Amino acid sequence: NVALLDTLVALRDKGNSLLVVEHDEETMRRSDYIIDMGPGAGMFGGEIVARGTVKEVSKDKNSVTGRVLGKPVVHPSRGSRRKLPALKSKEGWLRVKGACANNLKDVDISIPAGRLTVITGISGSGKSSFMRGVLFPSVSESLKRGKSPAFTACKAITGMDHIEAVYEVDQSPIGKTSRSTPATYIKVFDEIRALFAALPAAKMRGYTASRFSFNTEGGRCEACTGHGVIKHEMAFLPTSHVLCEECKGRRYNAPTLEIEYHGRNIGDVMNMTISEAADFFAAHPKIARTLRLLADTGTGYLKLGQPSPTLSGGEAQRLKLVAELSRGVARTENARLRRNQTVKGNLYLIEEPTIGLHPADVARLVDVLHRLVDDGHTVVVIEHNLDIMAEADCILDIGPEAGSEGGRVVAFGTPEEVAKSKESRTAPFLAGVLRD
Repeated sequence: NVALLDTLVALRDKGNSLLVVEHDEETMRRSDYIIDMGPGAGMFGGEIVARGTVKEVSKDKNSVTGRVLGKPVVHPSRGSRRKLPALKSKEGWLRVKGACANNLKDVDISIPAGRLTVITGISGSGKSSFMRGVLFPSVSESLKRGKSPAFTACKAITGMDHIEAVYEVDQSPIGKTSRSTPATYIKVFDEIRALFAALPAAKMRGYTASRFSFNTEGGRCEACTGHGVIKHEMAFLPTSHVLCEECKGRRYNAPTLEIEYHGRNIGDVMNMTISEAADFFAAHPKIARTLRLLADTGTGYLKLGQPSPTLSGGEAQRLKLVAELSRGVARTENARLRRNQTVKGNLYLIEEPTIGLHPADVARLVDVLHRLVDDGHTVVVIEHNLDIMAEADCILDIGPEAGSEGGRVVAFGTPEEVAKSKESRTAPFLAGVLRD
């Protein structure tokens, strides 16, 4: 980041004008002028909330960005960190021996169970090689084959008695068509359709859950085949989409829309924001829990029926993160019911979840990660964001450089311990945040 900012400043000093879209605090502090958009996100944004120098914006009480600039977050936000198990203890650690994928140099790495661990290091140092090339496949293989798995990226892995399941949250797209929506992706749409099918009016007409799907014939509007818009291909112009005159964008035919739950039909529900829907379905935990988790990460302004291709990168990634987390929690609860006993926690592997997030959204994300750990799960995050690093129970710093000059464990321990490292490239930046 420092190298990039120095380059931008050099371009400015040569007489160029630079317009940068960025959430990074250091980038904002080195800017000459800030234009702060908001006040909220999505349909609640679109206005200029504040403009001016860093000092001027930081004094604006209406600006969320200004509050972040004016009063940096104190870490750890909870006042203390979870204590790490004794390093020499056999209990409480997931240990990988001889990790050797890509540029990793036959390293031994320990991950504390039931803690928030953040993997740091400059780009190309070997963080993803460890998480995606060693940890995920090795743990998956151990869970699948039991005591005698055949490892290819490491020599051995121990401490699996702490792990029930492993879930990786990557950065691939969540949907490419208008039939994919937040509601369908996080699976709450199945529960909503089942709820509508169970209503007396629906039962009298013989409607099943499939009647309330806009992807199948019967309940959807056939004029637009459930898209809500009509697609017009043009020979010499871009394809245009026009609101369906038959259903007015609600995707369903008239008989289906006659079925209402608390005065709202299925079309009205799909037009609700996630926050509105969480309140509307408060009496149905399976629906409300997942929606509330999404709202807590700052995506409450998205609509349940919003086409996935319209989501930004940050929105899509948070949606995928919450989908994986909610599914994992549900699986664990089902396992507890089947076994009638306390089960082991899950291992969540998350790569750079703060991409596209404002500092205020990062704070919400931190709260979600802490809640997962409080529930007994082990969370491992690859991050460059200093606010995430400063909230970790344990930091694993890989490097010191990139490529062949990386692949080693440079520093390990609490953020305060890592900040004292003389070799770590991360340490001086982390130390600055902890002092603040």
